[in-house]
Amino acid sequence: MTEYTLSRWSLKDLFPGADSSEMKAAIKKLESNVAVFEKQREKLSDTISDADFKAIVTQMEQNTRLAARIDQFAGLWFSEDTQNQEAQSFQARVDQLMAELSNKTLFFSIWWKALDDAVASKLQAAAGPDFDYWLRQIRNFKPYTLTEAEEKIVNLKDVTGAKAMQALYSAITDRYVFKVDVDGETQELTRGELMKLAYSPNPDHRRDAYQELYRVYGDDAPILGQMYQTVTRDWKSENLDLRKFKSAISVRNLGNDISDEVVDTLLGVSEENTRVFQRFFRMKAKALGVDKLRRYDIYAPVAKSTKEYSYDKAVALTLESFGSFDPQLADISRRIFDAGHVDSEVRKGKRGGAFCSSADPALLPYVLINYTGAARDVSTLAHEFGHAVHAVLADKHNVFNFHSSLPLAETASTFGEMLLIERLLEEETDPAVRRDILFGQVDDAYATIMRQVGFALFERQAHEMVSKGASVDELSTAYMANLNNQFGDSMTIPDEFKYEWVSIPHIFYYPFYVYAYSFGQLLVFSLYQQYKAEGDSFKPRYIQLLSAGGSDSPENILKNAGVDIKDPAFWQGGYDVVANMVDELEKLA
Repeated sequence: MTEYTLSRWSLKDLFPGADSSEMKAAIKKLESNVAVFEKQREKLSDTISDADFKAIVTQMEQNTRLAARIDQFAGLWFSEDTQNQEAQSFQARVDQLMAELSNKTLFFSIWWKALDDAVASKLQAAAGPDFDYWLRQIRNFKPYTLTEAEEKIVNLKDVTGAKAMQALYSAITDRYVFKVDVDGETQELTRGELMKLAYSPNPDHRRDAYQELYRVYGDDAPILGQMYQTVTRDWKSENLDLRKFKSAISVRNLGNDISDEVVDTLLGVSEENTRVFQRFFRMKAKALGVDKLRRYDIYAPVAKSTKEYSYDKAVALTLESFGSFDPQLADISRRIFDAGHVDSEVRKGKRGGAFCSSADPALLPYVLINYTGAARDVSTLAHEFGHAVHAVLADKHNVFNFHSSLPLAETASTFGEMLLIERLLEEETDPAVRRDILFGQVDDAYATIMRQVGFALFERQAHEMVSKGASVDELSTAYMANLNNQFGDSMTIPDEFKYEWVSIPHIFYYPFYVYAYSFGQLLVFSLYQQYKAEGDSFKPRYIQLLSAGGSDSPENILKNAGVDIKDPAFWQGGYDVVANMVDELEKLA
Protein backbone atom coordinates (compact mmCIF):
# COMPACT_ATOMS: atom_id res chain seq x y z
CA MET A 1 0.00 0.00 0.00
CA THR A 2 1.30 3.46 -0.93
CA GLU A 3 2.50 5.65 1.93
CA TYR A 4 1.99 9.33 1.20
CA THR A 5 4.64 11.74 2.47
CA LEU A 6 5.00 15.51 2.38
CA SER A 7 6.55 16.48 -0.92
CA ARG A 8 7.08 19.11 -3.57
CA TRP A 9 5.15 18.65 -6.78
CA SER A 10 6.66 17.75 -10.14
CA LEU A 11 5.78 19.98 -13.08
CA LYS A 12 7.27 17.62 -15.66
CA ASP A 13 3.83 16.68 -17.01
CA LEU A 14 3.63 20.30 -18.13
CA PHE A 15 7.26 21.03 -19.04
CA PRO A 16 10.68 19.90 -17.76
CA GLY A 17 11.56 23.51 -17.01
CA ALA A 18 11.15 27.12 -18.06
CA ASP A 19 14.36 27.03 -20.07
CA SER A 20 13.81 23.54 -21.51
CA SER A 21 13.75 22.80 -25.22
CA GLU A 22 10.14 21.65 -24.77
CA MET A 23 9.08 25.01 -23.34
CA LYS A 24 10.90 26.92 -26.06
CA ALA A 25 9.28 24.73 -28.71
CA ALA A 26 5.83 25.19 -27.15
CA ILE A 27 6.15 28.97 -27.10
CA LYS A 28 7.42 28.96 -30.68
CA LYS A 29 4.55 26.70 -31.75
CA LEU A 30 1.98 28.88 -30.00
CA GLU A 31 3.32 32.01 -31.68
CA SER A 32 3.27 30.22 -35.04
CA ASN A 33 -0.27 28.93 -34.50
CA VAL A 34 -1.48 32.40 -33.62
CA ALA A 35 0.13 33.81 -36.76
CA VAL A 36 -1.76 31.20 -38.79
CA PHE A 37 -4.95 32.02 -36.92
CA GLU A 38 -4.59 35.72 -37.69
CA LYS A 39 -5.00 34.87 -41.37
CA GLN A 40 -8.50 33.55 -40.63
CA ARG A 41 -9.61 37.12 -40.14
CA GLU A 42 -10.34 37.51 -43.84
CA LYS A 43 -12.93 34.70 -43.61
CA LEU A 44 -14.97 36.40 -40.90
CA SER A 45 -18.14 37.83 -42.37
CA ASP A 46 -21.90 37.37 -42.24
CA THR A 47 -21.56 34.81 -45.04
CA ILE A 48 -18.86 32.60 -43.51
CA SER A 49 -19.55 28.91 -44.12
CA ASP A 50 -20.52 26.62 -41.28
CA ALA A 51 -17.45 24.46 -41.95
CA ASP A 52 -15.04 27.41 -41.84
CA PHE A 53 -16.58 28.70 -38.63
CA LYS A 54 -16.30 25.34 -36.91
CA ALA A 55 -12.68 25.01 -38.06
CA ILE A 56 -11.87 28.44 -36.62
CA VAL A 57 -13.34 27.78 -33.17
CA THR A 58 -11.65 24.36 -33.10
CA GLN A 59 -8.33 26.00 -33.92
CA MET A 60 -8.93 28.58 -31.15
CA GLU A 61 -9.57 25.80 -28.65
CA GLN A 62 -6.35 23.99 -29.55
CA ASN A 63 -4.31 27.18 -29.25
CA THR A 64 -5.93 27.97 -25.91
CA ARG A 65 -4.98 24.54 -24.55
CA LEU A 66 -1.34 25.13 -25.40
CA ALA A 67 -1.40 28.65 -23.97
CA ALA A 68 -3.05 27.35 -20.80
CA ARG A 69 -0.27 24.81 -20.23
CA ILE A 70 2.45 27.44 -20.63
CA ASP A 71 0.62 29.87 -18.36
CA GLN A 72 -0.10 27.18 -15.77
CA PHE A 73 3.56 26.18 -15.59
CA ALA A 74 4.57 29.80 -15.01
CA GLY A 75 2.00 30.23 -12.24
CA LEU A 76 2.83 26.97 -10.47
CA TRP A 77 6.58 27.51 -10.66
CA PHE A 78 6.15 30.99 -9.15
CA SER A 79 3.78 29.65 -6.44
CA GLU A 80 6.24 27.02 -5.23
CA ASP A 81 8.75 29.80 -4.42
CA THR A 82 7.56 33.36 -4.86
CA GLN A 83 11.04 34.62 -3.99
CA ASN A 84 12.64 32.78 -6.93
CA GLN A 85 13.75 35.60 -9.23
CA GLU A 86 13.90 33.32 -12.28
CA ALA A 87 10.28 32.27 -11.65
CA GLN A 88 9.28 35.90 -11.15
CA SER A 89 10.89 36.89 -14.43
CA PHE A 90 9.39 33.96 -16.33
CA GLN A 91 5.93 34.72 -14.94
CA ALA A 92 6.26 38.34 -16.11
CA ARG A 93 7.49 37.18 -19.51
CA VAL A 94 4.56 34.78 -19.91
CA ASP A 95 2.07 37.45 -18.80
CA GLN A 96 3.46 39.74 -21.49
CA LEU A 97 3.37 36.96 -24.09
CA MET A 98 -0.24 36.06 -23.28
CA ALA A 99 -1.31 39.70 -23.53
CA GLU A 100 0.35 40.05 -26.94
CA LEU A 101 -1.19 36.81 -28.23
CA SER A 102 -4.58 37.79 -26.85
CA ASN A 103 -4.38 41.03 -28.76
CA LYS A 104 -3.60 39.17 -31.99
CA THR A 105 -6.70 36.99 -31.64
CA LEU A 106 -8.99 39.64 -30.22
CA PHE A 107 -10.61 40.25 -33.60
CA PHE A 108 -12.61 37.02 -33.33
CA SER A 109 -14.56 37.89 -30.16
CA ILE A 110 -15.18 41.45 -31.34
CA TRP A 111 -16.52 40.18 -34.67
CA TRP A 112 -18.60 37.51 -32.92
CA LYS A 113 -20.24 40.00 -30.56
CA ALA A 114 -21.11 42.34 -33.42
CA LEU A 115 -22.91 39.72 -35.51
CA ASP A 116 -26.63 39.82 -36.14
CA ASP A 117 -28.51 37.46 -33.78
CA ALA A 118 -29.87 35.29 -36.56
CA VAL A 119 -26.45 34.77 -38.15
CA ALA A 120 -24.87 34.06 -34.76
CA SER A 121 -27.56 31.52 -33.92
CA LYS A 122 -26.94 29.62 -37.16
CA LEU A 123 -23.17 29.52 -36.66
CA GLN A 124 -23.57 28.55 -33.03
CA ALA A 125 -25.48 25.46 -34.08
CA ALA A 126 -22.82 24.65 -36.68
CA ALA A 127 -20.03 24.80 -34.06
CA GLY A 128 -21.66 22.02 -32.07
CA PRO A 129 -23.14 21.70 -28.58
CA ASP A 130 -19.88 21.84 -26.62
CA PHE A 131 -19.07 25.30 -27.97
CA ASP A 132 -22.62 26.57 -27.48
CA TYR A 133 -22.43 28.04 -23.99
CA TRP A 134 -18.97 29.56 -24.51
CA LEU A 135 -20.17 31.36 -27.64
CA ARG A 136 -23.32 32.52 -25.85
CA GLN A 137 -21.31 33.90 -22.95
CA ILE A 138 -19.06 35.91 -25.27
CA ARG A 139 -22.14 37.58 -26.74
CA ASN A 140 -23.42 38.40 -23.24
CA PHE A 141 -20.56 40.92 -23.05
CA LYS A 142 -21.60 42.63 -26.29
CA PRO A 143 -22.90 45.81 -24.59
CA TYR A 144 -19.61 46.24 -22.68
CA THR A 145 -17.14 45.65 -25.50
CA LEU A 146 -14.80 48.38 -26.74
CA THR A 147 -13.27 48.81 -30.16
CA GLU A 148 -10.51 46.39 -31.14
CA ALA A 149 -7.83 49.05 -30.70
CA GLU A 150 -9.14 49.92 -27.24
CA GLU A 151 -9.34 46.26 -26.22
CA LYS A 152 -5.71 45.80 -27.25
CA ILE A 153 -4.65 48.74 -25.11
CA VAL A 154 -6.57 47.30 -22.13
CA ASN A 155 -4.79 43.93 -22.53
CA LEU A 156 -1.39 45.58 -22.58
CA LYS A 157 -2.32 47.88 -19.69
CA ASP A 158 -3.27 44.90 -17.50
CA VAL A 159 0.25 43.46 -17.67
CA THR A 160 1.88 46.54 -16.17
CA GLY A 161 -1.20 47.63 -14.23
CA ALA A 162 -3.41 45.39 -12.11
CA LYS A 163 -1.49 42.16 -12.77
CA ALA A 164 1.82 43.78 -11.87
CA MET A 165 0.29 45.17 -8.67
CA GLN A 166 -1.08 41.73 -7.76
CA ALA A 167 2.28 40.05 -8.39
CA LEU A 168 3.97 42.68 -6.21
CA TYR A 169 1.43 42.11 -3.42
CA SER A 170 2.21 38.39 -3.53
CA ALA A 171 5.98 38.96 -3.57
CA ILE A 172 5.76 41.26 -0.55
CA THR A 173 3.36 39.27 1.61
CA ASP A 174 4.71 35.80 0.84
CA ARG A 175 8.12 36.78 2.25
CA TYR A 176 6.64 37.69 5.63
CA VAL A 177 8.03 35.90 8.67
CA PHE A 178 6.04 36.01 11.90
CA LYS A 179 7.73 35.86 15.29
CA VAL A 180 5.82 34.64 18.33
CA ASP A 181 6.69 33.35 21.76
CA VAL A 182 5.36 29.80 22.13
CA ASP A 183 5.76 28.39 25.63
CA GLY A 184 8.84 30.50 26.31
CA GLU A 185 10.51 29.92 22.94
CA THR A 186 10.56 32.51 20.15
CA GLN A 187 9.60 30.90 16.85
CA GLU A 188 9.75 32.21 13.29
CA LEU A 189 6.70 31.02 11.37
CA THR A 190 5.11 31.23 7.95
CA ARG A 191 1.54 32.51 7.82
CA GLY A 192 0.23 28.95 7.54
CA GLU A 193 2.19 27.88 10.62
CA LEU A 194 1.15 31.02 12.50
CA MET A 195 -2.55 30.50 11.83
CA LYS A 196 -2.34 27.02 13.28
CA LEU A 197 -1.98 28.87 16.62
CA ALA A 198 -5.30 30.62 15.95
CA TYR A 199 -6.93 27.23 16.55
CA SER A 200 -4.89 26.48 19.68
CA PRO A 201 -6.66 25.59 22.95
CA ASN A 202 -4.34 28.14 24.60
CA PRO A 203 -6.01 31.60 24.52
CA ASP A 204 -2.63 33.35 24.75
CA HIS A 205 -1.45 31.53 21.61
CA ARG A 206 -4.57 32.67 19.76
CA ARG A 207 -4.13 36.26 20.88
CA ASP A 208 -0.41 36.32 20.06
CA ALA A 209 -1.00 34.79 16.60
CA TYR A 210 -3.52 37.43 15.56
CA GLN A 211 -1.61 40.30 17.11
CA GLU A 212 1.56 39.27 15.28
CA LEU A 213 -0.33 38.69 12.01
CA TYR A 214 -1.80 42.17 12.00
CA ARG A 215 1.33 43.78 13.40
CA VAL A 216 3.20 42.63 10.30
CA TYR A 217 0.40 43.44 7.86
CA GLY A 218 -0.37 46.65 9.75
CA ASP A 219 3.22 47.88 9.40
CA ASP A 220 2.83 47.60 5.61
CA ALA A 221 -0.85 48.64 5.54
CA PRO A 222 -0.10 52.08 4.02
CA ILE A 223 1.71 50.34 1.12
CA LEU A 224 -0.64 47.36 0.72
CA GLY A 225 -3.63 49.68 1.02
CA GLN A 226 -2.30 51.88 -1.77
CA MET A 227 -1.88 48.78 -3.91
CA TYR A 228 -5.53 47.90 -3.24
CA GLN A 229 -6.59 51.42 -4.15
CA THR A 230 -4.71 51.06 -7.43
CA VAL A 231 -6.41 47.73 -8.20
CA THR A 232 -9.87 49.18 -7.49
CA ARG A 233 -9.20 52.34 -9.50
CA ASP A 234 -8.05 50.18 -12.40
CA TRP A 235 -11.23 48.10 -12.07
CA LYS A 236 -13.39 51.25 -12.13
CA SER A 237 -11.53 52.93 -14.97
CA GLU A 238 -11.84 49.93 -17.23
CA ASN A 239 -15.21 48.49 -16.27
CA LEU A 240 -17.36 51.42 -15.18
CA ASP A 241 -15.84 54.38 -17.02
CA LEU A 242 -14.98 52.63 -20.31
CA ARG A 243 -17.21 49.57 -20.52
CA LYS A 244 -20.17 51.22 -18.74
CA PHE A 245 -21.06 48.45 -16.27
CA LYS A 246 -23.55 49.84 -13.78
CA SER A 247 -21.58 48.75 -10.71
CA ALA A 248 -18.23 47.25 -9.75
CA ILE A 249 -19.76 43.92 -8.71
CA SER A 250 -21.79 43.66 -11.94
CA VAL A 251 -18.59 42.82 -13.81
CA ARG A 252 -18.06 39.65 -11.78
CA ASN A 253 -21.76 38.80 -11.87
CA LEU A 254 -21.83 38.81 -15.68
CA GLY A 255 -18.68 36.70 -15.79
CA ASN A 256 -20.45 34.27 -13.45
CA ASP A 257 -23.59 34.50 -15.64
CA ILE A 258 -25.68 35.37 -12.59
CA SER A 259 -27.93 38.41 -12.42
CA ASP A 260 -27.24 41.30 -10.07
CA GLU A 261 -30.62 40.60 -8.51
CA VAL A 262 -29.65 37.04 -7.50
CA VAL A 263 -26.41 38.24 -5.89
CA ASP A 264 -28.22 41.09 -4.13
CA THR A 265 -30.71 38.53 -2.79
CA LEU A 266 -27.88 36.30 -1.51
CA LEU A 267 -26.14 39.20 0.23
CA GLY A 268 -29.41 40.63 1.56
CA VAL A 269 -30.60 37.33 3.07
CA SER A 270 -27.13 36.90 4.55
CA GLU A 271 -27.24 40.29 6.25
CA GLU A 272 -30.60 39.33 7.77
CA ASN A 273 -29.08 36.13 9.18
CA THR A 274 -26.11 37.55 11.08
CA ARG A 275 -28.08 36.71 14.25
CA VAL A 276 -27.67 32.97 13.55
CA PHE A 277 -23.89 33.15 13.92
CA GLN A 278 -24.10 35.72 16.71
CA ARG A 279 -26.18 33.19 18.67
CA PHE A 280 -23.52 30.56 17.98
CA PHE A 281 -20.73 32.83 19.22
CA ARG A 282 -22.60 33.57 22.46
CA MET A 283 -23.09 29.85 23.00
CA LYS A 284 -19.43 29.22 22.23
CA ALA A 285 -18.38 31.82 24.80
CA LYS A 286 -20.43 29.97 27.41
CA ALA A 287 -18.86 26.65 26.38
CA LEU A 288 -15.39 28.20 26.76
CA GLY A 289 -16.29 29.61 30.18
CA VAL A 290 -15.96 33.28 29.23
CA ASP A 291 -18.48 36.12 29.28
CA LYS A 292 -17.81 37.15 25.69
CA LEU A 293 -15.55 35.93 22.90
CA ARG A 294 -12.66 38.04 21.72
CA ARG A 295 -12.18 38.02 17.95
CA TYR A 296 -9.00 36.05 18.71
CA ASP A 297 -11.20 33.21 19.97
CA ILE A 298 -13.47 32.79 16.97
CA TYR A 299 -11.95 29.41 16.00
CA ALA A 300 -11.01 28.32 19.50
CA PRO A 301 -11.54 24.59 20.11
CA VAL A 302 -14.20 24.05 22.75
CA ALA A 303 -12.55 20.84 23.95
CA LYS A 304 -8.88 20.70 24.87
CA SER A 305 -8.13 18.30 22.03
CA THR A 306 -4.84 18.90 20.23
CA LYS A 307 -5.11 15.87 17.97
CA GLU A 308 -2.96 15.99 14.86
CA TYR A 309 -3.00 13.86 11.73
CA SER A 310 -0.03 12.60 9.79
CA TYR A 311 -0.08 13.51 6.12
CA ASP A 312 -0.51 9.84 5.18
CA LYS A 313 -3.54 9.62 7.49
CA ALA A 314 -5.00 12.80 6.00
CA VAL A 315 -4.70 11.38 2.49
CA ALA A 316 -6.23 8.07 3.62
CA LEU A 317 -9.19 9.84 5.25
CA THR A 318 -9.78 11.91 2.12
CA LEU A 319 -9.66 8.88 -0.16
CA GLU A 320 -11.89 6.83 2.13
CA SER A 321 -14.52 9.55 2.51
CA PHE A 322 -14.63 10.19 -1.23
CA GLY A 323 -14.68 6.46 -2.01
CA SER A 324 -17.56 5.80 0.35
CA PHE A 325 -19.69 8.18 -1.69
CA ASP A 326 -18.52 7.00 -5.12
CA PRO A 327 -15.37 4.95 -5.86
CA GLN A 328 -14.54 7.04 -8.92
CA LEU A 329 -13.97 10.12 -6.71
CA ALA A 330 -11.27 8.26 -4.78
CA ASP A 331 -9.78 6.80 -7.96
CA ILE A 332 -9.45 10.26 -9.51
CA SER A 333 -7.83 11.65 -6.35
CA ARG A 334 -5.40 8.73 -6.15
CA ARG A 335 -4.28 9.34 -9.73
CA ILE A 336 -3.44 12.96 -8.88
CA PHE A 337 -1.40 11.98 -5.81
CA ASP A 338 0.41 9.25 -7.74
CA ALA A 339 1.21 11.61 -10.62
CA GLY A 340 3.17 13.87 -8.25
CA HIS A 341 0.79 16.78 -8.79
CA VAL A 342 0.58 17.74 -5.10
CA ASP A 343 2.84 20.23 -3.27
CA SER A 344 2.19 19.66 0.43
CA GLU A 345 5.38 20.85 2.16
CA VAL A 346 5.60 24.01 4.26
CA ARG A 347 8.47 26.13 2.92
CA LYS A 348 9.53 29.74 3.26
CA GLY A 349 8.74 31.61 0.08
CA LYS A 350 6.04 29.16 -0.98
CA ARG A 351 2.66 30.73 -1.65
CA GLY A 352 0.47 30.52 1.44
CA GLY A 353 -2.92 28.87 1.72
CA ALA A 354 -4.10 26.21 -0.68
CA PHE A 355 -5.46 25.96 -4.21
CA CYS A 356 -6.24 23.58 -7.06
CA SER A 357 -5.03 24.48 -10.55
CA SER A 358 -6.53 22.96 -13.69
CA ALA A 359 -5.71 24.40 -17.10
CA ASP A 360 -6.06 21.74 -19.79
CA PRO A 361 -8.83 19.12 -19.44
CA ALA A 362 -6.42 16.54 -20.87
CA LEU A 363 -4.05 17.01 -17.93
CA LEU A 364 -4.62 16.08 -14.28
CA PRO A 365 -4.99 19.10 -11.96
CA TYR A 366 -2.33 20.30 -9.53
CA VAL A 367 -2.98 20.88 -5.82
CA LEU A 368 -1.01 23.14 -3.44
CA ILE A 369 -1.45 22.90 0.32
CA ASN A 370 0.72 23.92 3.28
CA TYR A 371 0.18 20.86 5.46
CA THR A 372 0.97 21.24 9.18
CA GLY A 373 -0.95 18.29 10.64
CA ALA A 374 -3.91 20.15 12.12
CA ALA A 375 -7.40 18.73 11.67
CA ARG A 376 -8.21 21.83 9.65
CA ASP A 377 -5.51 20.87 7.15
CA VAL A 378 -7.24 17.54 6.58
CA SER A 379 -10.40 19.46 5.68
CA THR A 380 -8.38 21.72 3.40
CA LEU A 381 -6.96 18.68 1.62
CA ALA A 382 -10.45 17.29 1.05
CA HIS A 383 -11.60 20.73 -0.11
CA GLU A 384 -8.89 21.11 -2.75
CA PHE A 385 -9.33 17.54 -3.97
CA GLY A 386 -13.03 18.26 -4.36
CA HIS A 387 -11.97 20.93 -6.85
CA ALA A 388 -9.66 18.46 -8.56
CA VAL A 389 -12.36 15.81 -8.88
CA HIS A 390 -14.72 18.44 -10.31
CA ALA A 391 -12.21 19.32 -13.04
CA VAL A 392 -11.53 15.70 -13.98
CA LEU A 393 -15.23 14.77 -14.11
CA ALA A 394 -15.73 17.66 -16.56
CA ASP A 395 -12.74 16.75 -18.74
CA LYS A 396 -14.92 15.58 -21.63
CA HIS A 397 -15.63 19.25 -22.38
CA ASN A 398 -13.30 21.55 -24.29
CA VAL A 399 -10.94 23.98 -22.58
CA PHE A 400 -13.52 26.77 -22.77
CA ASN A 401 -16.28 24.83 -21.03
CA PHE A 402 -14.73 22.44 -18.54
CA HIS A 403 -14.15 25.01 -15.78
CA SER A 404 -17.31 25.60 -13.79
CA SER A 405 -18.43 29.17 -13.19
CA LEU A 406 -17.33 30.68 -9.87
CA PRO A 407 -20.66 30.18 -8.06
CA LEU A 408 -20.49 26.44 -8.79
CA ALA A 409 -16.71 26.20 -8.38
CA GLU A 410 -17.00 25.59 -4.63
CA THR A 411 -19.69 22.90 -4.88
CA ALA A 412 -17.48 19.82 -5.10
CA SER A 413 -14.92 21.22 -2.66
CA THR A 414 -17.37 21.97 0.14
CA PHE A 415 -19.28 18.75 -0.53
CA GLY A 416 -15.97 16.89 -0.22
CA GLU A 417 -15.37 18.54 3.16
CA MET A 418 -18.77 17.39 4.38
CA LEU A 419 -18.03 13.83 3.28
CA LEU A 420 -14.78 14.03 5.27
CA ILE A 421 -16.52 15.36 8.39
CA GLU A 422 -18.97 12.46 8.23
CA ARG A 423 -16.02 10.05 7.95
CA LEU A 424 -14.23 11.66 10.92
CA LEU A 425 -17.33 11.43 13.09
CA GLU A 426 -17.75 7.75 12.18
CA GLU A 427 -14.16 6.99 13.16
CA GLU A 428 -13.73 9.22 16.23
CA THR A 429 -14.52 7.75 19.66
CA ASP A 430 -13.10 10.52 21.85
CA PRO A 431 -16.08 12.67 23.01
CA ALA A 432 -13.87 15.75 23.24
CA VAL A 433 -12.70 15.38 19.65
CA ARG A 434 -16.24 14.64 18.42
CA ARG A 435 -17.54 17.78 20.09
CA ASP A 436 -14.69 19.74 18.55
CA ILE A 437 -15.61 18.40 15.11
CA LEU A 438 -19.23 19.47 15.53
CA PHE A 439 -18.23 22.93 16.72
CA GLY A 440 -15.77 23.03 13.84
CA GLN A 441 -18.59 22.47 11.36
CA VAL A 442 -20.29 25.68 12.44
CA ASP A 443 -16.92 27.47 12.64
CA ASP A 444 -16.33 26.46 9.03
CA ALA A 445 -19.85 27.46 8.03
CA TYR A 446 -19.13 30.92 9.44
CA ALA A 447 -15.76 31.11 7.65
CA THR A 448 -17.24 30.01 4.34
CA ILE A 449 -20.54 31.88 4.45
CA MET A 450 -20.77 34.91 6.69
CA ARG A 451 -17.09 35.85 6.66
CA GLN A 452 -17.03 35.79 2.85
CA VAL A 453 -20.29 37.76 2.69
CA GLY A 454 -18.61 40.31 4.97
CA PHE A 455 -15.70 40.59 2.56
CA ALA A 456 -18.07 41.02 -0.40
CA LEU A 457 -20.04 43.73 1.41
CA PHE A 458 -16.79 45.49 2.29
CA GLU A 459 -15.55 45.22 -1.30
CA ARG A 460 -18.76 46.76 -2.59
CA GLN A 461 -18.34 49.64 -0.13
CA ALA A 462 -14.57 49.98 -0.63
CA HIS A 463 -14.78 50.24 -4.43
CA GLU A 464 -17.30 53.06 -4.00
CA MET A 465 -15.18 54.77 -1.33
CA VAL A 466 -11.96 54.58 -3.36
CA SER A 467 -13.73 56.12 -6.35
CA LYS A 468 -14.50 59.09 -4.09
CA GLY A 469 -10.92 59.43 -2.86
CA ALA A 470 -11.02 57.52 0.44
CA SER A 471 -7.71 57.10 2.27
CA VAL A 472 -6.30 53.79 3.51
CA ASP A 473 -7.20 54.81 7.08
CA GLU A 474 -10.78 55.51 6.03
CA LEU A 475 -10.99 52.07 4.43
CA SER A 476 -9.70 50.52 7.65
CA THR A 477 -12.35 52.39 9.63
CA ALA A 478 -15.04 51.15 7.24
CA TYR A 479 -13.77 47.61 7.61
CA MET A 480 -14.07 47.80 11.40
CA ALA A 481 -17.63 49.07 11.06
CA ASN A 482 -18.32 46.08 8.81
CA LEU A 483 -17.03 43.72 11.52
CA ASN A 484 -19.13 45.42 14.19
CA ASN A 485 -22.26 44.98 12.06
CA GLN A 486 -21.40 41.34 11.45
CA PHE A 487 -20.74 40.39 15.08
CA GLY A 488 -23.02 42.79 16.95
CA ASP A 489 -22.49 42.40 20.68
CA SER A 490 -21.51 38.72 20.40
CA MET A 491 -17.76 39.41 20.68
CA THR A 492 -15.09 42.01 21.32
CA ILE A 493 -13.11 43.12 18.27
CA PRO A 494 -9.58 44.39 19.09
CA ASP A 495 -8.39 47.45 17.16
CA GLU A 496 -5.70 45.63 15.14
CA PHE A 497 -8.42 43.82 13.15
CA LYS A 498 -8.87 47.04 11.18
CA TYR A 499 -5.92 45.74 9.12
CA GLU A 500 -7.51 42.37 8.35
CA TRP A 501 -8.67 43.51 4.91
CA VAL A 502 -5.12 44.09 3.62
CA SER A 503 -4.33 40.45 4.49
CA ILE A 504 -7.07 39.00 2.24
CA PRO A 505 -5.44 38.07 -1.10
CA HIS A 506 -8.72 37.40 -2.90
CA ILE A 507 -9.87 41.02 -2.83
CA PHE A 508 -6.57 42.01 -4.48
CA TYR A 509 -6.37 39.19 -7.02
CA TYR A 510 -10.01 38.53 -7.91
CA PRO A 511 -12.41 41.37 -7.02
CA PHE A 512 -15.80 40.09 -5.82
CA TYR A 513 -14.76 36.44 -6.10
CA VAL A 514 -15.56 35.79 -2.45
CA TYR A 515 -19.35 35.59 -2.61
CA ALA A 516 -18.88 32.38 -4.61
CA TYR A 517 -17.81 30.68 -1.36
CA SER A 518 -21.06 31.67 0.34
CA PHE A 519 -23.05 30.61 -2.71
CA GLY A 520 -21.25 27.27 -2.78
CA GLN A 521 -21.64 26.49 0.93
CA LEU A 522 -25.35 27.31 1.05
CA LEU A 523 -25.85 25.29 -2.13
CA VAL A 524 -23.99 22.31 -0.67
CA PHE A 525 -26.08 22.38 2.50
CA SER A 526 -29.11 22.00 0.25
CA LEU A 527 -27.52 19.24 -1.84
CA TYR A 528 -26.23 17.37 1.21
CA GLN A 529 -29.70 17.40 2.72
CA GLN A 530 -30.96 15.83 -0.51
CA TYR A 531 -28.20 13.21 -0.35
CA LYS A 532 -29.05 12.21 3.23
CA ALA A 533 -32.75 12.01 2.35
CA GLU A 534 -32.40 10.15 -0.96
CA GLY A 535 -29.25 8.06 -0.52
CA ASP A 536 -27.84 6.32 -3.60
CA SER A 537 -30.47 7.74 -5.94
CA PHE A 538 -28.97 11.22 -5.37
CA LYS A 539 -25.46 10.26 -6.51
CA PRO A 540 -25.96 10.13 -10.30
CA ARG A 541 -27.58 13.59 -10.24
CA TYR A 542 -24.65 14.99 -8.26
CA ILE A 543 -22.07 13.41 -10.59
CA GLN A 544 -24.00 14.84 -13.54
CA LEU A 545 -23.89 18.31 -11.94
CA LEU A 546 -20.11 18.14 -11.58
CA SER A 547 -19.63 16.63 -15.02
CA ALA A 548 -21.41 19.59 -16.58
CA GLY A 549 -18.40 21.78 -15.72
CA GLY A 550 -19.08 25.20 -17.20
CA SER A 551 -21.07 23.99 -20.20
CA ASP A 552 -24.22 25.89 -19.23
CA SER A 553 -25.34 28.72 -16.97
CA PRO A 554 -25.34 28.10 -13.20
CA GLU A 555 -29.08 28.62 -13.18
CA ASN A 556 -29.69 25.90 -15.78
CA ILE A 557 -27.21 23.45 -14.27
CA LEU A 558 -28.77 23.86 -10.84
CA LYS A 559 -32.30 23.70 -12.18
CA ASN A 560 -31.51 20.11 -13.17
CA ALA A 561 -30.52 19.51 -9.53
CA GLY A 562 -33.82 20.92 -8.26
CA VAL A 563 -32.49 24.29 -7.08
CA ASP A 564 -33.99 27.73 -7.84
CA ILE A 565 -31.36 30.38 -7.14
CA LYS A 566 -33.85 33.21 -7.71
CA ASP A 567 -35.91 32.21 -4.70
CA PRO A 568 -34.88 33.91 -1.41
CA ALA A 569 -36.27 30.86 0.37
CA PHE A 570 -33.46 28.78 -1.13
CA TRP A 571 -30.81 30.96 0.51
CA GLN A 572 -32.79 31.09 3.75
CA GLY A 573 -32.93 27.29 3.69
CA GLY A 574 -29.14 27.19 3.87
CA TYR A 575 -29.14 29.41 6.93
CA ASP A 576 -31.85 27.24 8.45
CA VAL A 577 -29.42 24.30 8.21
CA VAL A 578 -26.85 26.35 10.15
CA ALA A 579 -29.50 27.29 12.73
CA ASN A 580 -30.32 23.60 13.16
CA MET A 581 -26.63 22.86 13.77
CA VAL A 582 -26.58 25.51 16.49
CA ASP A 583 -29.72 23.98 18.00
CA GLU A 584 -28.01 20.58 18.12
CA LEU A 585 -24.94 22.03 19.80
CA GLU A 586 -27.09 23.79 22.41
CA LYS A 587 -28.53 20.39 23.32
CA LEU A 588 -24.99 19.08 23.91
CA ALA A 589 -23.97 22.06 26.03
